[in-house]
Amino acid sequence: MHCVLLKDLLDIINNSLQTGVFPSSLKTAIVKPLLKRNNLDPSILINYRPVSNLTFLSKILEKLVFNQLNDFLNCNDIVKKLYFGFQAKHSTESALTKVVNDLRPNMDVKKLSVLVLLDLSTAFDTVDHKTLLNRLHIMVRLSGTVFSWFKSYLTGREFFISMGGYSARSYGLKCGVPQGSILGPTLFNLYMLPLGDVIRGHDINFHSYADDTQLYVAVSPDDTRPVDTLLNCISDIKLWMAGNFLQLNQDKT
Repeated sequence: MHCVLLKDLLDIINNSLQTGVFPSSLKTAIVKPLLKRNNLDPSILINYRPVSNLTFLSKILEKLVFNQLNDFLNCNDIVKKLYFGFQAKHSTESALTKVVNDLRPNMDVKKLSVLVLLDLSTAFDTVDHKTLLNRLHIMVRLSGTVFSWFKSYLTGREFFISMGGYSARSYGLKCGVPQGSILGPTLFNLYMLPLGDVIRGHDINFHSYADDTQLYVAVSPDDTRPVDTLLNCISDIKLWMAGNFLQLNQDKT
């Protein structure tokens, strides 16, 4: 029995990779609203977190592609070292160590540090598929069957909500990386690649972790020019985000 299932599984995976088509039957997500904490009022909608569940088979297929994509990105040095999160050896600990090591020298020379914490609103859900595919083709240099596979993977997705034994009708997903997926976080990192160039253009220190970006500059008490540079950088970041269907969360920034 196990041998038969294994052969069928391998046939599905190999066929998908060879034809560049992600199976339509694996594109539907079941979304279940769960309370963020058990002590919250279940009658208030904002107390729920939507948890997206995908099929086990889709995650096996994604994992194989994820491993190959990561190898390709690392070999070609596409993902910059300052992007933390969703990568091996790029944890929250290494991100914090990076920032602390950058700030301490400022203290040693009696300079102040100005730190700006940027937070995006529902960033993973607003990723534009056309823009993301353009990033994969132009910046990551994916082409042929590989590019076709990612295009198939992103398009034609649906979800439906299930709660208390009841299910709603399905809705199409026109944007965003698939929630609960293995490839989603890496695709989001690739979507954000040009942001690093925007920040570097202002010669601002920064690091990014998932959808959070930190900017920081050293300031002398009698020289406010670095702050002006920082404000100009933030202005350009807002313009870039507006053109890429992203928005700063004003309450958390």
